[in-house]
Amino acid sequence: MRGVVVENPGPDHSLTVAEVPTPRPGPGEVLIQVTAAGVNRADLLQARGKYPPPPGASDLLGLECSGVVAELGPNVEGVAVGDQVAALLPGGGYAEFAVADAACTFPVQAPLALADAGAAPESACTVWSNFVEAGYTPGSPVLIHGGAGGVGSMAIRLAAALGSPVFATAGGADRAQACQALGAARGIDYKTEDFAEVVLAGTQHRGVDLVLDVVGGPYLEPNLRALAPGGTVIVIGLMGGATAEVNLGRMLNKRHRVMATNLRGRSVQQKAVIGRAVRHDVWGLVMDGRAAPVIGARFPMANAAAAHAAMRAGDVIGKILLTW
Repeated sequence: MRGVVVENPGPDHSLTVAEVPTPRPGPGEVLIQVTAAGVNRADLLQARGKYPPPPGASDLLGLECSGVVAELGPNVEGVAVGDQVAALLPGGGYAEFAVADAACTFPVQAPLALADAGAAPESACTVWSNFVEAGYTPGSPVLIHGGAGGVGSMAIRLAAALGSPVFATAGGADRAQACQALGAARGIDYKTEDFAEVVLAGTQHRGVDLVLDVVGGPYLEPNLRALAPGGTVIVIGLMGGATAEVNLGRMLNKRHRVMATNLRGRSVQQKAVIGRAVRHDVWGLVMDGRAAPVIGARFPMANAAAAHAAMRAGDVIGKILLTW
């Protein structure tokens, strides 16, 4: 089969389509003929040699895909050959075929297009697993950082579909406005506005119950200012840095929690639990369009390098897809 190979991993790497072995599904796994694969920041890090795949995973890039089930491994239930699915992967999505744990597959049907579905699993699983861990209650106010990105845009749509007032930050007035078009009650241009002050003004100084943060260190203090008593900051990225000072006294008085999670490094069993929760709780919202992935750009698989460049440039709103 063909797959995208990283040559010379590191700052000067290149991405090339080459012949690679076709994977075989093991117990509880399915083989998917890939229609589309979502591009994620982890792919860029792996290509630069900074984010190796977990043990036993494919060394090809790609943490999510959509396509048609081509083969079943032993002991697979609930999925059949010929089914259209999207899948969360430990790696290997940038290829003609990819192996996924059957528990981490999601049915695809109209109005969700099969190609578009390739942009949904990573963001839906990331958002919903963190919402669950943070004790999210539908309808409670939330703050989403990076609202114009792939995960952020999914978080806006899911939270808005579940009745939550959403505040979302983005870099620039146009991107903040795009967040509102996706369902945010207030898009915040972090370049010109103090997001904590905007949130407090918009919640009668109560604050939000949940902050989903991709920035890290420099946002911790203002995140806590924006947080309601008993609320949770959950950190899923460190784009701004890994360290911060925090006023523990204020956290104590307001019963604040700060958590940090990742998805790729979790065990197969943990991901299966997340997959089941996503299918049960929110996948219907993805399929019927209320929380469909936002597709900002599409590239042929052979142009994976251009797709990565577009993600580094930060101009795309929503997800970037690679298609065969």
